[in-house]
Amino acid sequence: MQNKPPASRNTTLLTIASLAVAGLVTAWCVMDGQAAEDRAAITDTPQIQTTVVADALEFPWSVAFLPDDAGFLVTERDGRLLHISQDGKTRHEISGLPAHLFAKGQGGLFDITLAPDYAESKQVYFAFAGGTADANNTELAMATLDIAAHALRDVKVIFKAEPKTKGAHHYGGRILFTKDGHILLTLGDRYTQRDRAQTTDSHLGKIVRLMPDGSAPKDNPFVGTAGAKAEVYTMGNRNMQGIAIYPANGDIWFHEHGPRGGDEVNILKAGANYGWPVVTYGHEYSGLPITDLRHKDGMEDAIVQWTPSIAPSGMAFYTGDQLPQWKGDLFVGALAGQHLRRLDIEGGRIIKQERLLTDLESRIRDVRNGPDGYLYILTDGPEGQLIKLERKR
Repeated sequence: MQNKPPASRNTTLLTIASLAVAGLVTAWCVMDGQAAEDRAAITDTPQIQTTVVADALEFPWSVAFLPDDAGFLVTERDGRLLHISQDGKTRHEISGLPAHLFAKGQGGLFDITLAPDYAESKQVYFAFAGGTADANNTELAMATLDIAAHALRDVKVIFKAEPKTKGAHHYGGRILFTKDGHILLTLGDRYTQRDRAQTTDSHLGKIVRLMPDGSAPKDNPFVGTAGAKAEVYTMGNRNMQGIAIYPANGDIWFHEHGPRGGDEVNILKAGANYGWPVVTYGHEYSGLPITDLRHKDGMEDAIVQWTPSIAPSGMAFYTGDQLPQWKGDLFVGALAGQHLRRLDIEGGRIIKQERLLTDLESRIRDVRNGPDGYLYILTDGPEGQLIKLERKR
């Protein structure tokens, strides 16, 4: 039984133009310690078409692909998990989400991913805001997906970010399984607690590294440090909503929101301090400066920072074969910027950037590689869409 109207499936033809030639955005690319405004021309963009696979989605946040053409799992921030068929014509709500899921402001249901052994275990992992208006934070749960019954079974919360705080902002919420089987989970500073991003006695403003059961690996960088949370892997972060493995060498890249400027792309290093709020290009929302520091010894420099902010959310390195000009490039969804950002990478260096899908005039919440070799995006809003990007026919 469908609990939402069936999705329409329509196609829009798009010719993608370069942002750099038009000079439409300022993006400072930090390479080899030097900052330079990137306005290089891009000539390798194919003509593509966008096909709406599913629409009428309410603030969709994440998409995962079920094997054997079994369709898509889509999370909606307000607390719904949907199973959408491969052709987009039917959808069902999956029951069994935790009752204490807190959906308000930026809080709600976030990322979902299949376990590496999903084909055998049918296990999925999902992140969400858990608690009450007075005390909530990001949590990670695992469950068995019973797709025939449209239900989650044996739901178990395996990690809770501490402390729980009042408010409804800056949760992070992206999940990544590493090649060695660990889980990385991004956690925001909760907006009002930003100074705690610089201490290891909380999970605020951190990336945590977990075992598949939610416990802390014994080789995490702060294990054995007095007062430190054993799960902490990085610190000095603000609000990270994109993380992905660079296929060329296995490095892990992530990005985070800056405050009124200073959005960043970084490379993950165990135990590293990424500076927030001591170092930033951003400003208070009032316009006042946060700090005069742009660099500091012992703190990592971003490889890219965007001022003004594009509000990045969701990211993926393209690994498919259907759009060969883009293979190995990084794609980042932009919320405030209302576009899909392509970072052209050669030899591990970002050489130029491009703003795509501006014709959609939509906030881009997620971007993923599809098993069919194409890119998929989620647009954010009360009438969000799941859209496939493919070569113009």
